[in-house]
Formats: sequence, structure tokens, C-alpha cells
Amino acid sequence: MSESLLGMELTEIREALGPGHPQFRAKQIYTALYRRRVGDLAQVSTLPAALRQELGGARRVGLPEIAQRYQSVDGTRRYLLRLEDGRTVETVLMPEAERDTICISSQVGCPVDCKFCMTALMGLERNLTAGEIVGQVLLVARDNGLLEDTRLNIVMMGQGEPLLNLPNVVKATRLLTDAEGVGIPQRRITVSTAGIIPKIEELGREPVRPRLSISLNASTEEMRQQLMPITRKYHLRDLLAACKTYPLRPWEKLTFEYVLLKGVNDTDADARRVVRLLANLNAKVNLIALNPGPGIPFETPDPERVSSFQAIVRRSMGCFIRKPRGLDIYAACGQLKRNDVMGSV
Repeated sequence: MSESLLGMELTEIREALGPGHPQFRAKQIYTALYRRRVGDLAQVSTLPAALRQELGGARRVGLPEIAQRYQSVDGTRRYLLRLEDGRTVETVLMPEAERDTICISSQVGCPVDCKFCMTALMGLERNLTAGEIVGQVLLVARDNGLLEDTRLNIVMMGQGEPLLNLPNVVKATRLLTDAEGVGIPQRRITVSTAGIIPKIEELGREPVRPRLSISLNASTEEMRQQLMPITRKYHLRDLLAACKTYPLRPWEKLTFEYVLLKGVNDTDADARRVVRLLANLNAKVNLIALNPGPGIPFETPDPERVSSFQAIVRRSMGCFIRKPRGLDIYAACGQLKRNDVMGSV
């Protein structure tokens, strides 16, 4: 199988071309891949025909293939994308009046085993490459005419634990934010983690990195370990200490995600404990009422309970209720598990 170009940085494309071609050819290819979002090297008309033919035999662009699209009544679109080894991964487009958001995956499946998440039922199949991460953005943008859309937000909150694939996530972020390439500002890209403490510290040392969002989901150590077994290794006290020393940029806050489960972690007492946990951090909280699904042994709390929880937290810090998108096509947070539903397009 020939090697794909997608996922290569400019220096790597130069090296792949070799000394027999002028260096500006690498820049032409880089621009075509990431700025123009071409899907076929034959479309790069700035390259000589002989070079296009040469590259066509040895290199592929490497975009994933759309295996299926699912269209929600609210405009959300879920994509099942087939990778070159036949595995599949899911990506979601959430259009809104003021912006468009693409939720992308970082792994095929997920190893974290959160008890309220349908993706956890898949287990982990493998990490995605940087090219496969970037390819989700480019393909969905092309498919929806978002090639020049400066309002595009990217959230790495699909399948997988991004910080357990950190080298590829960081490389993908460099490619997505490069002004000479895809050109999405760092402040418009967010990575979500269950709280892999050593990797949080490593991410903080990267000069180019996305915003950081942390899945909290409980107000006590004991409950968090029950809901998120991986946190038995990464304790809440140590996580909060890592958050306190995380090098936030001037425009940045930490985001804490909190999935509300009826009768489990949604009481007023839980809300007050969350406030105490986050009191010394420059942070905001996003509340997510559970998005239900087959195999998940929890229920969604009543709207009044969600509002009460929000009101308590909001007295001390920003607290927002995330509106579910694409529930009818299993595209909402925690629902990405290759579900075949009506509404495919």
C-alpha cells in the first residue's frame, strides 16, 4: 500500500519528494492538501503532469471514505468514516447560526470504560494517525461546503481518549492551526480528557495546543472511580493539582464537563461540592444531561434538576447546559458506537 500524504508536515513532504524536485513543489502539495482540501493529487494543477503521475503511483492523499451519513431532524449530521485498514470511526457536524462545530475522534473505540458512555462498550481497537485525525475535519468540511468557513470549531470529543494518543493529537493540532494550511485558530480547537495527569502536564508544555477540557462527572473521589474506572489510577486530588499549575494562555479557561445522571451525581449537595473542588481554578463548567442509549444503566435527570444544579454552580463560576444535538441519530455526546439508525443520507 502506498504511503498517504495527509498527516505530513511541510518538512516531511519535502523529504518524501527527495532532492530531485525543487523545494517549492512541497509547498504546492502542502497548500493543496490543507488549504484547498483536495481529495486527489490529479486535481493539483500547479504540479507538472509527470510529477502528478509519479505521486499518484507512490502516494495517496489518504482521506477517509464516507461509509454512511446520518441526518438528524435538528440539522446535525453523523458520519461513519471508513479508514484504509477497513476500520471505521465516527465524526459529527453540528451546524449553528453563529458557528459550525465538527466533533472528531482520536481513536477507534475507547479504552477508558466510562460507565455512562456508549463508546466505552466498543473497547479500544487502535489509535488514529495524525492524518486520520485531520482527515475527518477536511472531509466533513468539503462535504458541507465549509472550506473557507472561519467560524469552524473543532472538538476532540468523539471516540477515544485523546491524551492516550497525544503525539498524533498534537501533530494534528499543528496541521489544523497552521496559517499556511487549514488555518483554524488554537482557541477554536478543544481536546477533552478523562484526566490522564502525566499527559495533561505534557500537553501544557506544547507550544501549539488546543484548549483543555476535563471530564469531571462526579463530586467525590469514590463516585468518580465508580463512573470512570481509569480514575482509580489518576486521583481527583492530583488532577486538580495538575489543573492548578496548567499554563493557561491569557484568553483561556479550563473547562470541566459534568455528565448528570439521575439520582447518582445530580443533587444540590453534588453541585456545592463541585464548587468547592473548582474554587481556586480559572474554570467554567459544562453540564450534560445524560444522552441515553442501549446498554447504559443510567437515566437522564429531569430538566428542573439540571437547572437547580446549574443555579448553584453559576453563583461561583460560569456554568452552562450543553444542548444535546443529534439524539435521534445517536450523534450526541457519549453515543458514538456505530449505531445503524434511520435517517441515513
